[in-house]
Amino acid sequence: MSRRGKGGRVIDLGALASRPGKNEGATMLDEKQWVMDLAPRIENALQGTSTKQKQVRVAAHKKLYYAHEVFEYGPGQNRPCVSDYQTDLLVFDDLGKDRWTPRVVIECKLGQVTTHDTLTYSAKASTHKQVHPYLRYGILIGRYGENSVPGRLFRHGAFFDFMVTWAESRPRDDLWAAFVEMLEDEVRSSRKIQEMLLKSRSWSREKHAMVHRPLRLS
Repeated sequence: MSRRGKGGRVIDLGALASRPGKNEGATMLDEKQWVMDLAPRIENALQGTSTKQKQVRVAAHKKLYYAHEVFEYGPGQNRPCVSDYQTDLLVFDDLGKDRWTPRVVIECKLGQVTTHDTLTYSAKASTHKQVHPYLRYGILIGRYGENSVPGRLFRHGAFFDFMVTWAESRPRDDLWAAFVEMLEDEVRSSRKIQEMLLKSRSWSREKHAMVHRPLRLS
């Protein structure tokens, strides 16, 4: 759609609407740098969950598969067509020799989060978990103005395992400690879920009479 401006110049309204404003562009750049700054800080804090075989790493803007699509079957090994989404922060186990396993995805937003944002991130969580059923997934909102999770996240974030808000870009020390402790729990949960899935048909597997996913509020 277009219209004519002063002097008969044609203005493309579609291109104009899709172009970020000055404040929006600045926020996007600020958010990207915020995420990149968080990655090494979180990685350092999670080293307590590393083992001799698994070194915990945190990467900003790392891509992760969300779909394996098979278009043809035939003799030999079939190669599916894969698609990926870029994540904001990915916590993963580095297994050495270019092998790694994703553990926790943290989608990040600065400032307000809309219902559309929530629905989009929750849908990404669902598709990523279809390929990685042991993956833990959550959202972090920084510079929110208060340490209170908005109601729209509860209502529309069906596939989030955790939701976190910080009043500023950096949280208080007690909130940071709670955030790290939660991520440590999520890494261990991811490992345990993967182990249970891999050994689900083994007679020697560790057996459990009850599995419970609690709701924790802080």
